[in-house]
Amino acid sequence: MAHSMTGYGKAVAELPNKKVTIEIKSLNSKQFDLFTRLPGIYREKEIALRNSLARLLERGKVDLSMNVEVISRDVSSKIDHNVVRQYHEEIRKLSLEMNVPQPQDWLSMLLRLPDVMKQDTEELDDEEWATIEKAINQAVGEVNTFRRQEGEMLAKVLTEKILSIRSLLSAVEPFEAERTEKIKSRILEGLSNLEGVDYDKNRFEQEMIYYIEKLDVNEEKTRLAHHLDYFIETLNDSHSQGKKLGFIAQEIGREINTLGSKSNQSGMQRIVVQMKDELEQIKEQILNIL
Repeated sequence: MAHSMTGYGKAVAELPNKKVTIEIKSLNSKQFDLFTRLPGIYREKEIALRNSLARLLERGKVDLSMNVEVISRDVSSKIDHNVVRQYHEEIRKLSLEMNVPQPQDWLSMLLRLPDVMKQDTEELDDEEWATIEKAINQAVGEVNTFRRQEGEMLAKVLTEKILSIRSLLSAVEPFEAERTEKIKSRILEGLSNLEGVDYDKNRFEQEMIYYIEKLDVNEEKTRLAHHLDYFIETLNDSHSQGKKLGFIAQEIGREINTLGSKSNQSGMQRIVVQMKDELEQIKEQILNIL
């Protein structure tokens, strides 16, 4: 079943003192490209997270962001007494040297100076990450659901385009017999206009057969029909195979081009142009297939 590379998922991890919102967006890309916006405390998990998402999402330009909303915070800031004492001593000395009054409100002033307050470093524990990882997997599940739904719509469009090419291929057949007679009539007319020239009719028939065989398109039609069947078969495969569909589309294009070069008839050439138009639309849609 075809899956689109376009997707979106969102999940929330509820923790005792904060709420972490995870958003994942996915667009089409030739390979897996991950861009992350993670709070500093979770950066140590980035490599493991990258490997996990590459396995779950396979391909696409993926943007993952995590937003932390603090609900309640334990007081983790402490006054560095040594720094306060050093500031106090330096200011007192400077006041004496410069003969200026010392501050009236020492404590208030000192607490506003740099590095007076020190904070305990927050560490990530396994239980917290397990909750966040569960939310990430939930967001990934939503992305894949979105991708599947988009893929179903893309599959319908692609199937319609392939059936259109098949219908156009069937429309080629009436022109083939007409084309052979026209070629033969045109050559005979040219020969009749040459005065005093005689020719071997048997040899003429042999040359005509050889010339018409060179313009025969039965092999191209057979191969094109096979590629169209193979495209639908791959499209309905249990696993999405965008790259493989791209290769098959190239083979379809090769047969259509050969058909066009051999057509030598305006009606057939118009059909070939219509086939190419349908194929270009198929190629555009395939770019978004996983």
